[in-house]
Amino acid sequence: MFRTLLLLLLTISFAHAAETDKTAASIKETLQKNYEQLIGPVDQVNKSPIPGLYEVVTGDHIFYTDKSAQYLIDGDMFDLKARRNITKARSQQLFAIDFNQLPLDLAVKKVKGNGSRKMAYFTDPNCSYCKKLEHELQNVTDVTLYLFLYPIFDGSAEKVQGIWCSADKIKAWDDLMLNGVQPAAGKCDVPTTKVMELGRKLKVNGTPALIFANGIINPGYMPAANLDQALDNNK
Repeated sequence: MFRTLLLLLLTISFAHAAETDKTAASIKETLQKNYEQLIGPVDQVNKSPIPGLYEVVTGDHIFYTDKSAQYLIDGDMFDLKARRNITKARSQQLFAIDFNQLPLDLAVKKVKGNGSRKMAYFTDPNCSYCKKLEHELQNVTDVTLYLFLYPIFDGSAEKVQGIWCSADKIKAWDDLMLNGVQPAAGKCDVPTTKVMELGRKLKVNGTPALIFANGIINPGYMPAANLDQALDNNK
């Protein structure tokens, strides 16, 4: 009896999964055929947590649509009970990058403690939240940091050049961000153009932008306790 019930449940489950796959394929075909110029090429169509609503992945963006692909929703989905932004979490998962493929030679490297954990981040010397981040990082250890100096504010490019051309880049950076000591003018070649190209490729629109070892990008500043937890969870 139990075996028969189990087989019946498995059959229903497989049938439901097949029906879901068929619906997702139909949605993708409809969107690609009729609306690709509007939303771009469709990479994936998946079930969402809301019954009857499907997740549509295009490039670096997530939309939502109904099973007939008649309506399109552009916005974040929240789980109010869990106080969780579902769209943001999915975006971080879907659009994670390969940390090992980052051109780390373009970054300033800083090792704290045993350096066992890793994080890269885009930062601007005139960004107030970047300065707050540096103060928080004083309370985080056992991490290797890769700083991509990303001058998007007025007057930042000159400071970046001064830091990059310093004999001790980390000291020059810490002196500026923690103590307000301006770096001396620099006269060396600086990889700013390549860093800016990398930032645009990774859709970095503001600073700080944190990249953890598992490739998840977190836009914005985080306090030390959150950084420690993220570094442990995103190895």
